[in-house]
Amino acid sequence: MSFIFESKLIEFSKQKRNFSSLNESLNKFKNESKTSKTKVFLSHKHGETEALNGTITLLKQEGISIYVDWMDEGMPKFTCGLTAKRIKEKIKENDKFIILATEGAINSKWCNWELGLGDAAKYIDNIAILPVVKDQQSYNGSEYLEIYPFIEYEDGLNKRINGNYISKGYYVKYPAINNSHFIIELSEWLRR
Repeated sequence: MSFIFESKLIEFSKQKRNFSSLNESLNKFKNESKTSKTKVFLSHKHGETEALNGTITLLKQEGISIYVDWMDEGMPKFTCGLTAKRIKEKIKENDKFIILATEGAINSKWCNWELGLGDAAKYIDNIAILPVVKDQQSYNGSEYLEIYPFIEYEDGLNKRINGNYISKGYYVKYPAINNSHFIIELSEWLRR
């Protein structure tokens, strides 16, 4: 699995940004029509706003509906068992599950619990890891993530089995079978 650098997500967000805050962006998007939009549960570590902002900008350009728990008006005011029950319902209710897999998220009990629920409800075609690290870093000890499809940026330099170059852009790459990955454009995966 390769990583996406957080700085790339931040740069992407700045280029595409036409709102003043993450809350404004999500509220604006929440009020748009949800008719026939794919709904994505976005698991993430609270407080990692720059990586989250970049991820939401990336996903929003695909015209999907994004669920993040702290924007949910139905959530209890304080974390409790009802919080967990509500998250469990929302993971089942949304079409796709994506985890913003930063080092903080990988070390979070809540994110790992959500990944387990996402696994049970969405494996393998409707779940993906978005592995994000700070520049020049990586994280170890989370080999279990290798069993999931992951989102990766292709720079146009890699080839398909047929010898054709893979166009630049974001893709969902499935775990390798016989040393070969099945890849699909992120936009197509989100519409399946």
